[in-house]
Amino acid sequence: MTAAKTIALFPEASFGAALNCVGIAQELRRMGARPVFICHPGFSGVFSEYGFPEYQLGGGTGDATDWTGFIARHQDAFRQSPDRQLDSYVGPTWDAIVDTAITVEAPLRQLLASLKPDGIVLDNVVMFPAVANAGVPWIRVISCAETELPDPDVPPYLSGLGLAERGRWDDFARRYEAVTAPAHKRFCAFLAECGLAPPPSPSFLDPSPWLNMLLAPEIIRHARAEPLDPDRFVFLDGCVRQEAEYQPPRFASHNEGPLVLTSFGSLGAMDVGMTKRMIEVFADMPCRFLVNGGSWSDQYSSVPDNVYVGSWFPQPSVVAQSSLFIHHGGNNSFCEALTFGVPSLVMPYCWDGHDNARRAAETGVGRSLDRYRWEPEELAGAIRSLLLDEAMRARLQQNAVRMKAHRGARRAAEGILNVVNRAEAPRRAAG
Repeated sequence: MTAAKTIALFPEASFGAALNCVGIAQELRRMGARPVFICHPGFSGVFSEYGFPEYQLGGGTGDATDWTGFIARHQDAFRQSPDRQLDSYVGPTWDAIVDTAITVEAPLRQLLASLKPDGIVLDNVVMFPAVANAGVPWIRVISCAETELPDPDVPPYLSGLGLAERGRWDDFARRYEAVTAPAHKRFCAFLAECGLAPPPSPSFLDPSPWLNMLLAPEIIRHARAEPLDPDRFVFLDGCVRQEAEYQPPRFASHNEGPLVLTSFGSLGAMDVGMTKRMIEVFADMPCRFLVNGGSWSDQYSSVPDNVYVGSWFPQPSVVAQSSLFIHHGGNNSFCEALTFGVPSLVMPYCWDGHDNARRAAETGVGRSLDRYRWEPEELAGAIRSLLLDEAMRARLQQNAVRMKAHRGARRAAEGILNVVNRAEAPRRAAG
């Protein structure tokens, strides 16, 4: 009897990547594989909650970056434009990412030698030499926006620029490369020490030679000047995990009104003042509002009758019941909204949220709104218009049928196991 293939999944230290990988792992398990998770400190328990073995990276060494603390220190940058965030947030973030990659290299190498996986799934924005040198296939998952893979006809990564602003692309790209140059130089020296060739600036991670998987659904996908090789680049059309059923609470008012979910991710929830300002607008609307307050939920001592603040929701199960999803443009949230045919009101604050906000408006699957510069009637008007847009809703529902038929998580699991089996065949023949 052939032993189950051990697939090590190594997502970056963000809940978006982590939960995206959970969806893939669920399908791998259904197909008879043994998925295990390598997790950064602070993510212990996230994967075991879904029944997967998890191995915390670092041990006594720890992770180089406390990401919750990092976000708190840089929170003021979230009020800035993507262009201004290059200096205040993007540059420091790449410095911290490189610090983490260097710090965890030794414990990661030891852990992989102990686990002896048959394949590694890397959902990250940076290469870890221990992964490339593990002697088994590694598969790259791009759970950020499609803009992470550059192309002459795709707007620059993290720019929030649209197709109509092409005249600004080159300037942003030049500034991005200049801002990331110090971190890139340091990272390339580290890779050379580990026997690896550096990726071209400003990239920190080359495509996998085996398989690369992107979440971007067709409805928001860019037309590329240089089409990706379909044998090495697979679009999953979303990749949503399975969650427990969710029963919305009974509200004191508007129980027949449409359900609206508001969630800005585990770190975006720390902006309690902004969310309270939104709740003041929600109070006067004939809807039910679920608000993800994350670790700061206890700071909402009093809320209107039509608002419920929770510390966590099984997001896919809630989105499936919602009429509108207000979120920060995280790629996981964006893809969940599209999977279930729900319009998005995107209020970004950093990273690829800016790109997804622009793409939501550009492709007619939602609207974008500045996270801080809005008046109460502007927010209320955006919510009303999206709830009443029947043409958008019909188009999204048709797209949802296509996305569910595509079975992104299943396609990802099949692709991973195909790569692993192909790599193992020559070894079996030689043995």
